[in-house]
Amino acid sequence: MKIAVVILNWNGKDLLKKFLPAVVSYSKEATVYVADNNSTDDSVAFVTVNYPEIKIIKNTINGGYAKGYNDSLKHVDADIFCLLNSDIEVTPNWLSPIQATFEKDQTIGAVQPKILDYKNKTYFEYAGAGGGFIDQLGYPYCRGRVFDTLEIDTGQYNDTIPIQWASGACLFVRKDVFNQVGKFDEDFFAHQEEIDLCWRIENYGYQLLYVGTSTVYHVGGATLDAMHPKKTFLNFRNSLFVIVKNVASKKYLGFVFLRLLLDGLAAVQFLSKGKFNHIWAILKAHFSFYRYFLQMLNKRKSIPKRKRVHQPKSIVLQYFVFQKKKYTELF
Repeated sequence: MKIAVVILNWNGKDLLKKFLPAVVSYSKEATVYVADNNSTDDSVAFVTVNYPEIKIIKNTINGGYAKGYNDSLKHVDADIFCLLNSDIEVTPNWLSPIQATFEKDQTIGAVQPKILDYKNKTYFEYAGAGGGFIDQLGYPYCRGRVFDTLEIDTGQYNDTIPIQWASGACLFVRKDVFNQVGKFDEDFFAHQEEIDLCWRIENYGYQLLYVGTSTVYHVGGATLDAMHPKKTFLNFRNSLFVIVKNVASKKYLGFVFLRLLLDGLAAVQFLSKGKFNHIWAILKAHFSFYRYFLQMLNKRKSIPKRKRVHQPKSIVLQYFVFQKKKYTELF
């Protein structure tokens, strides 16, 4: 099976300079692409001069993660796409276990490796950790990471298991499946678009797997800092989009209502910390959600629905009230 490692870049010369050497060295079985989102720095020139073996794709605008990849992947010839953040350090033999996993079963639609923290390599990293899951109210969490609590990697998640979403920081997806389910939703721009994609992949009857024998290290926040108000806006709005589009239960509007109330509590928490920009970001997220609601409702009608199992009702309750901080304590 042909694998393409596709790195989406926007003004990321320093990151490319730091992390491309390992990608090139440890990805001999793949074709490496840099998909540039209309950068204004000289990152494309840097890659062209120093890595002539890497293929360059130039997008005409910066359409964010979703449109950036949708536009770029039209020009990629491969059976499996690996969507790799520019702030990821790959390791020896990172591709082989995942390639073998896809080759075993044609119903596998997407795969995620183990994602550890580049800055503290004994810990799992926020974006994906040991495989992604989502509770009944649409809150994402991971093995190895629940809200802001990160676990130390002791080999406890070195297995291969079904998951509910794979991190966009390092997402392997079968090309035919990616196209069949409708690619990324460009209305998301960035953040949680991979959760939406993975939920659709599952709704179409494909499996999502975590493969813990493949490891990468993620810097995180290299493009948009974790506490930037724009990230707050995108995460709060897009999580509501995900619920409306994908939840199988007819009670999805009730879940949306509960999420809106819990968002209000999050705003109170930001108020107590004096983070007024984030309160405004939540308000803007809700107004944007109302604006796009009918559009998301129409998309909902075109997506098949499957009921998910093994979902905690509320990790907010488990985490903040009952103080259950680890994945293994949630069930």
